[in-house]
Amino acid sequence: MKKTKRILALALAVLTMSIGFAGCGSSSDSDTSSDSAESGKVYNIGICQLVQHDALDAATQGFKDKLTELLGEDNVTFDEQNAQGDSASCTTICNQFVSSDVDLILGNATAALQAAYTATDTIPVLGTSITDYGTALDISDWTGVSGINVSGTCDLAPLDQQAEMLNELFPDAETVGVLYCSAEANSKYQYETIEPYLTDYGYTVKEYSFADSNDVASVATTACDECDVIYIPTDNTAASNAEVINNVAEAAEVPIIAGEEGICEGCGVATLSISYYELGEETG
Repeated sequence: MKKTKRILALALAVLTMSIGFAGCGSSSDSDTSSDSAESGKVYNIGICQLVQHDALDAATQGFKDKLTELLGEDNVTFDEQNAQGDSASCTTICNQFVSSDVDLILGNATAALQAAYTATDTIPVLGTSITDYGTALDISDWTGVSGINVSGTCDLAPLDQQAEMLNELFPDAETVGVLYCSAEANSKYQYETIEPYLTDYGYTVKEYSFADSNDVASVATTACDECDVIYIPTDNTAASNAEVINNVAEAAEVPIIAGEEGICEGCGVATLSISYYELGEETG
């Protein structure tokens, strides 16, 4: 029975916090930034961002602002490239960075990070907007240290608290559909993590995955037909297609709980989210 099919006014519960540092093989000296600025060296930083949407844009901006603050405006340059959601383009971009012998590569989102560390084992690589580094780096016994030239920050949302919030808002719902892109490994990870929390609240949880942007509308329609509430994790394809999802959900009068603020603004009714700008600053 669809007892809770209603659209609420947008209610953002934004959790602003920096997420823990992940994956460093070695830590850098805190005085490095000031020393480098004084030396007059100009650092060339390559930034590969998977796709353009509010969360990733904010992380990139936070990263650039913090590095500029630490190194000085005259001591750092950025080659910022957007792959437009195409993993193959991430590979091309990162290979170009390696050919240009940049000093550091930032991979913003999982596919960008994967392309960066595949392209080089010598140039330092940082990740941001990465949900789980074990998944991203294909390390089954992840301990928090990569052991390679990769480090970065994690954007894993408080999934237990998001499940609790969903239950507080929709205690009478029976079925929750989790909608995400199957091409994004970290979205699958979030589904597998939040599903037990939702099940513990008594919900029947159904998985709905789309392969790419072409499938979003049809899969979202099926999910809305079969579920009382939809949950969307932090997912780049969903974020880029939030308007499409919103059109489907509004027509069906099915509320959406979102994994991050940008998705919530596009198609959700509530979220408990980190600040991606602060995440980018922490990465910087």
